[in-house]
Amino acid sequence: MKKLESSLTNMVLVLTAVAVVMGGILAYVNHLTEGPIAQQKEKALADGLKTVMVCDDIVVAKTDTVCRNDAKGKELTYIIYQIQDAKQQDLGAAVESTTGGFGGNLKVLVGFDPDGKILGYTLLEHAETPGLGAKADKWFQKGEKGDIIGKSPAEPLTVSKDGGQVDAITASTITSRAFLLAINNAYNAYKATPTTDGVSGATKQKKEE
Repeated sequence: MKKLESSLTNMVLVLTAVAVVMGGILAYVNHLTEGPIAQQKEKALADGLKTVMVCDDIVVAKTDTVCRNDAKGKELTYIIYQIQDAKQQDLGAAVESTTGGFGGNLKVLVGFDPDGKILGYTLLEHAETPGLGAKADKWFQKGEKGDIIGKSPAEPLTVSKDGGQVDAITASTITSRAFLLAINNAYNAYKATPTTDGVSGATKQKKEE
């Protein structure tokens, strides 16, 4: 077999062939893993919804996506899951909310009851400093120092350093502010979104009052 002549054309052809083969392999691997990854994400979301709504027997009755600009003009997306129990009774909603933390995006899934009070929350994504900002997953839970469970963000939640009544994570005020902003924004998105009965959370609450 004749040895391939070393030339620029042949080198380009070889590199192109390698790139095509590697691209095909990557596409095949991606195809194989696409299904399991999607299933894993669905399970993580389902578990997260049960956690933040503090109920195992739930049904997502409706899903809404809301886009809003923050104070800096950046577009933020909120996903609102209207939740019912097995008897089709309204339990409130779970909202995905993202803000910029100290190290990067901080995404929170927070559950609200029909009156807008916080049932629970879980962190879906964060890039905060391990041991400091990363404590947000537990710091604001029921019984902890920054407990926000049962509170309503109708009056925006803020850290005590800013005149609020929520204790910030020790040495992580920026993360705490970002977290509470995500919660406040989630509440605002929820109350402005029509529930399954066609009435917004805010209007429903006013009617009950």
